[in-house]
Amino acid sequence: MYDVIVIGGGPAGLAAAYSLHEEGIDNILILERDDKLGGILNQCIHNGFGLHTFNEELTGPEYAYRFIEKVNEAKIPYKLNSMVIDINNDHQVTYVSKEDGLQTIEAKAIILAMGCRERPRGALNIPGSRPAGIYSAGTAQRLMNIEGYDVGKEVVILGSGDIGLIMARRMTLEGAKVKAVAEIMPYSGGLKRNIVQCLNDYDIPLYLSHTVVDIRGKKRLEGVTIAEVGPDRKPIPGTEIDYDCDTLLLSVGLLPENELSKAANIELSRITNGPVVNDDLQTSVDGIFACGNVLHVHDLVDYVSSEAALAGKKAAAYIKNKTAHQSYLNVTPKNGVRYTVPQKIDVANMTDTVTLRFRVDNVYKKRFIKVYGDGKELSKQMKLILAPGEMENVVLKKEQLQGISELVVCTEEA
Repeated sequence: MYDVIVIGGGPAGLAAAYSLHEEGIDNILILERDDKLGGILNQCIHNGFGLHTFNEELTGPEYAYRFIEKVNEAKIPYKLNSMVIDINNDHQVTYVSKEDGLQTIEAKAIILAMGCRERPRGALNIPGSRPAGIYSAGTAQRLMNIEGYDVGKEVVILGSGDIGLIMARRMTLEGAKVKAVAEIMPYSGGLKRNIVQCLNDYDIPLYLSHTVVDIRGKKRLEGVTIAEVGPDRKPIPGTEIDYDCDTLLLSVGLLPENELSKAANIELSRITNGPVVNDDLQTSVDGIFACGNVLHVHDLVDYVSSEAALAGKKAAAYIKNKTAHQSYLNVTPKNGVRYTVPQKIDVANMTDTVTLRFRVDNVYKKRFIKVYGDGKELSKQMKLILAPGEMENVVLKKEQLQGISELVVCTEEA
């Protein structure tokens, strides 16, 4: 019997495990399906990580190494090449590995830190055949940065998520010609800094409200056609642009890796596709916590680490002194706010403050982010620009939430 099993050895799992150690919990086990710790950071060789956590700019592997060192110094045990295939409400975890075979182990608490995966091409209904040369952006990133392969020479990218933007720059630096980035939405899904540093700096055109309408080639990709889409996201005839290319990268969004959450009958959000959690980051199943990209897709790994550290702290408190949650204050997103995490707050048992993280549903300029409690304004922030690719947050104090029955987070025109 372990105190806590952490599923996932990426940035969230590592930060959660180290946080548990700092709280005096040492009977921990990290289960990681890959052959090394660090998760997706190992293939992210660009810089831009760690500005909030370490006050310096690091590459992905450097950032991961900082936490791997902490875990090793704390002597926190972990198992690599260990795929978790099932969890249940009794905190039993079943995993399989070459070394141990099929094993079922038990814990007092579980922290879910499985990260996210890329949305597949099949979800896009792109017409055309299946020639070689079509990759998800993350797969191309791994092939180039870890395996050392040359992915392609003439490239079109569908989707403007951060991985796609970063790969536009990466492939340009490797000598490829990135001809265009097409985004079906009227706004980019990536960080503003990545649009500037990865597209604008290399004169790579970004076509908003455009998508791929045709793929040419049988054995190898020979070209694609993009076209403008209307408000209904259907192609507008006569707006087609043809590109000859040998590579198409898909960067069309990320999905929290939640098959295990479903197996444990954890309530999932229809907006984030991650678990619904309270201010302790505890899911609907008692003693199971979630953090990082398995909870909701983050824009910065620094926020993943801070959220995971909170999950570790709360899981430790759960083991030491199980809190009986009597009632919750539900958080309602409105008027431009897509969702919030957490979705509910136990005001009676919360700490002095709670941080609500959220994303907006469109690009807004000169808007207030406001929080209302029973119709009374509790918080107001002025933002010159809000965009879906950037996460926002608001911090509320316990004293502000006393006696409130309805909490609303929204945007309003300035």
